[in-house]
Amino acid sequence: GNVVLYGATSGSLFARGVAGERFAVRNSGAMAVVEGTGDHGCEYMTDGRVVVLGRTGRNFAAGMSGGVAFAYDPDGDFHTRCNLQMVELDKLEEPEDLDLVRGLIERHFEYTASDVAKRMLSEWPGIAAKFVKVMPTDYKRAIAQQLDAAKQEVQVAQSQGNGKKANGAKAKTASKPAASRRS
Repeated sequence: GNVVLYGATSGSLFARGVAGERFAVRNSGAMAVVEGTGDHGCEYMTDGRVVVLGRTGRNFAAGMSGGVAFAYDPDGDFHTRCNLQMVELDKLEEPEDLDLVRGLIERHFEYTASDVAKRMLSEWPGIAAKFVKVMPTDYKRAIAQQLDAAKQEVQVAQSQGNGKKANGAKAKTASKPAASRRS
C-alpha cells in the first residue's frame, strides 16, 4: 500500500513484496525491511532504519533529516533515483551497519520466508557490497560530533584515571622500603 509507516515512532515491519508510493514517509523511529518501493520512499524521514531489498522509485529520501536507509543497488544507478539535496550516499562497510543490515534481512526471512532475503543471505558478504547507505548530511555530522565528544570524555577520564593510578603507585612504592626495614 501507499504511505506505510506514516509517522511511525517505533516497532518493526517486514513486508514481502514491493511497497507502494511514499513508503516510510515521516518514519520517526520504526525499523523496516521491504523488497522494493514506489516513488518518494523515506520522504521526510526523521529517525529509524529502513532496508530496501529491491528497486526504489524516484525521489527517494526527499526531505530526509534523520534515520538511515540502506538500498540494494546491484546496477549502481540508485543515485539517479535518490534525491541528494539533504543526504549522502556511502558504501555499506561499517561493521555495525553490516551487522544491522544482515540482522534485519535475517529477521525478514524469519517472518516472511522471502526468497529474496534467502538469496541475499546465501550470498553474504558479497551481496553487502551492493548496498548503499543513505544518511542525511546534517544527521551524519551531528552523529560524528557526538562520537568525537564521547571520545574526548573517555580520553579525559582515562588521563585522570592514569594520574590517580600513578599517584597510588608512587604511594605504594614509597611504603615498601619502610616495610622492608622492619624485617
